[in-house]
Amino acid sequence: MRSLTALTLSQRACALFLSLTLVPAGWSQDATPVPSAPSAQVQPSAPSPAKTHPYDVQEYAKPKSQFPNPVGPYTARRIDPPNLANTSRIDQLMHDGKLYISMNDAVALALENNLDIAISRYNLNIADTDIWRAKAGFNTILGVNNGVVQNTPGGGVGGLGTQVGSGQGGTSVGAGGAGAGTSGLVQSTLGSGPFLNSFDPIITGTLSLDHNHILPTSTFSPPSPLNTATGNFSYQQELASGTYVLVGFNNSRQAIGDAPFQPLSPQLNSSFNFRLTQHLLQGFGFAANNRFIRIAKNNREISDVAFRWQITTTVDQIENMYWDLVFAYENVRVQQEQLAFAQKTLSDTRKQVEIGTLAPIEVVRAQSTVASDQQTLTVALTNLQLQQLLMKNALTRTLVDPVLAGAEVIPTSTMELPAQEPVVPIQDLVNDALGHRPELSEQRINVTNTQISNKAIRSALLPTVDLFAYYGGAGLGGQQNPSNLCINQNPPETGFCATTPVNSTSYAGTLNQLVNSTAADKGAGITVSIPLRNRASQSIQVRSEFELRQAQLRLQQIENQVRIEVRNAQFGVQQNRASVNSAQAAVDLARQSLTAEQKKYALGASTSTLVLQNQAAMTQAEVTLVSAKALYEKAEVELDRATGLLLDHAGILIWDAERGQVTHAPNVPHVAARTADQPAPTNPPAEPQQ
Repeated sequence: MRSLTALTLSQRACALFLSLTLVPAGWSQDATPVPSAPSAQVQPSAPSPAKTHPYDVQEYAKPKSQFPNPVGPYTARRIDPPNLANTSRIDQLMHDGKLYISMNDAVALALENNLDIAISRYNLNIADTDIWRAKAGFNTILGVNNGVVQNTPGGGVGGLGTQVGSGQGGTSVGAGGAGAGTSGLVQSTLGSGPFLNSFDPIITGTLSLDHNHILPTSTFSPPSPLNTATGNFSYQQELASGTYVLVGFNNSRQAIGDAPFQPLSPQLNSSFNFRLTQHLLQGFGFAANNRFIRIAKNNREISDVAFRWQITTTVDQIENMYWDLVFAYENVRVQQEQLAFAQKTLSDTRKQVEIGTLAPIEVVRAQSTVASDQQTLTVALTNLQLQQLLMKNALTRTLVDPVLAGAEVIPTSTMELPAQEPVVPIQDLVNDALGHRPELSEQRINVTNTQISNKAIRSALLPTVDLFAYYGGAGLGGQQNPSNLCINQNPPETGFCATTPVNSTSYAGTLNQLVNSTAADKGAGITVSIPLRNRASQSIQVRSEFELRQAQLRLQQIENQVRIEVRNAQFGVQQNRASVNSAQAAVDLARQSLTAEQKKYALGASTSTLVLQNQAAMTQAEVTLVSAKALYEKAEVELDRATGLLLDHAGILIWDAERGQVTHAPNVPHVAARTADQPAPTNPPAEPQQ
């Protein structure tokens, strides 16, 4: 029992020694740092207070290490549930139960609270986990949803052929521009190539104790108990060069009872084997074995680009929704003025009918106009309430707060048109778009990924030729078995016993035999495997080339589409500016016509009906003007989106969007402060007394 204890302690010490000497070689595989989230253009100095803590992308950018916590890699990491509390910016903008927001406030609230952005934000860390997986030597990449999440109702994004995702985390286009799904192209050759073993070192150990009572089967094998202790260890790892390392270290201790044919009891057996295998054709070199790591890092870069695309899309939505809200607000104001004028005209008409200067039918006509204007105002008010609801939904994470849910949204910004439209050469706008549009950046990286994959696939075409070399040794030790000596047998059985005792060897001596060439086992060789016809590998290689050509054509197609979108956006700005000028001229004409008709009415040369008709024409002209200005602002937003400069022109920092905490206030162009805020009524006015 004392010998067994000593052997166990020695085995543990040897296992610890092998772990300390061999494991660092595996850690060297993880020397390349995981790419982090894109840094902000300006690092924030003093973040604004918020109910929620900012989202830390770096917190989960790297896996746990063995240092300083050895069990860290084997413990689960819990991700905090999503925080649905709105940031304190909402409270700062609430006054007297109403939410007063400017365009810049709306964009800032969206960056902090919009759920589309919050969903897309997780993709950055999901892409990081794929890099961990690739560095571990897995043969697949789970991938990241890099499409645009657009589940915020009320805001549409312009552009010709704009592709918008709606699934969890966004959706994306498959390799070569092919869609993925049921009855479609589900898989591509991206990532195909030679099989990889684990880049992370794997240590395997077996410790066992066995007691076996052997039943006699002949006179030469008397009954005897067999006690066996086993301690086997192995280390295996594949390197990025295509080299496979295998180290084995095996130990056993056997103690047998009455066994005259067993010279040693207990008997110690140890063996050591170091085997090195190098791929010479298929799977040779870093290009074939690092492909998943390079693709995963590129996908992380795509996630950064996709997140910028998400911010661009959401800001585009918010700006469009804000101008819709401004239009609805101004429309209510115009309709209120129209109804007030109609009610005053009705009152004046009644007085003139009472004194006999007008026929009673004029009162009926004026009442009809008032009723019609009331209906129009009711529609305008409900449209305003809908726009307020959509805006609150887009700028908050939840509307469970009854005060916030019932609050009116008052826009404090209005349209500001430049005195003269700037003239920018179309080629300059196109060049801006080609350099900034995220779709182009994503597709360029996709083409690069396909090229990386194709190099590995060409390696898989080659036969398998592996060069291997190994070195090992064996050791034997233990103590003399008393049953094996003739002097201990009574009576002596010369044919079944040893007259000369064997030398006893300790466990340390047994280990020494492993390296002193007492029982060395060494050699080298080559393994060749040639698949005849090789049709499977050929099909993958040819298909990968076709997918590369598809991806290149898709890149050109996107460039062509971007050029058209930029030109179309520029045309939209020009057309809507012309509409604004036309609508302004119509308002001026309608106002002068109404003034002239009122003068005629005062002199008795006109009727209240004609006055109301002119007032209605002026109201319609004012609504058309407000609509034209809103469309012009939307056209400017679309031009910024088409050129990829929407975030730059608005002064939005990606750093703020990643953290969900705005520290640098946006500055959206073509926006002016409203001179006088007049909250729109929440309910339609009561009908006038008949």
